[in-house]
Amino acid sequence: MAGNSQRKGAIRKSSKGPTAGSGGRVKRGLEGKGPTPKADERPYHKAYKAKQRGEKAGAARPRRRTGGDVEWIAGRNSVVEALREGVPVTGVYVAEGAERDGRLREAFRLAAEQGVSLLEVGRGELDRLTGGAVHQGLAAKIPAYEYAHPDDLLARAEELGEPPLVVVLDSVTDPRNLGAVVRSAAAFGAHGVVVPERRAAGMTASAWKTSAGAAARIPVAQTVNLTRTLKAYQDAGCMVVGLAADGDATLPDLDLADGPLVVVVGSEGKGLSRLVAETCDQLVSIPMANNVESLNAGVAASVTLYAIARARG
Repeated sequence: MAGNSQRKGAIRKSSKGPTAGSGGRVKRGLEGKGPTPKADERPYHKAYKAKQRGEKAGAARPRRRTGGDVEWIAGRNSVVEALREGVPVTGVYVAEGAERDGRLREAFRLAAEQGVSLLEVGRGELDRLTGGAVHQGLAAKIPAYEYAHPDDLLARAEELGEPPLVVVLDSVTDPRNLGAVVRSAAAFGAHGVVVPERRAAGMTASAWKTSAGAAARIPVAQTVNLTRTLKAYQDAGCMVVGLAADGDATLPDLDLADGPLVVVVGSEGKGLSRLVAETCDQLVSIPMANNVESLNAGVAASVTLYAIARARG
């Protein structure tokens, strides 16, 4: 009878239950599970395994960073000076048909004595390699500098059985000043130089040349965060002294010279940055006559390192 819902077969029953609409199980299935983990955070991804291998390999000693691509020294005088000063030249390139004068012959002689390869290339090719610099038919290639880690400098002092002496440069942008500081650091017994990774001079060909080969004898470290590195040195037991015109003490009165010491040198124009100055344990000035306002970074570091060397005896 129509409308009799009690009649057998009037209602179709399903063992599967009601069909899910846009809610219920489908809604729950569509719920997100959070952002996709990075490749190096997924245990079965090759990036994760590579990261694990890298951490194990670097656990004993921090990795070094290189300064980028190779660099070129262009010009006859520059190449001869670089070879004289022990810059690590890997190749000397001479343009075809270049006039053989005294400087060219000396460059050939020095390269032969040092086992540096000599290559003759077309003038157009030498123009391309040196980026259009005025090379006078002669150029030299040097490799990217391999920077140390700041911790390496303390390890070097420990190996030598000496109290650490480290020079840190804050915002020094002239590579010649960096080279001069490296040269003074090597001359007066420092264990290394630290420079910031950004907005600062690096170990370019100019810095190498100014260091007069000292960069081959003393490590230069690079850091991403200068303030954090200074605090790490303090945690390691070093006193951090910054050079400033308005320092609390003068250089001859420095009584920290015989202990673990970090000397921070600022730029000639702006001096120490605010955060770096606040991090220093003490600010020290160099007494000067005739109302001279400041010394450049290379000279200031030399004077300070000489005074510390004398105090250490």
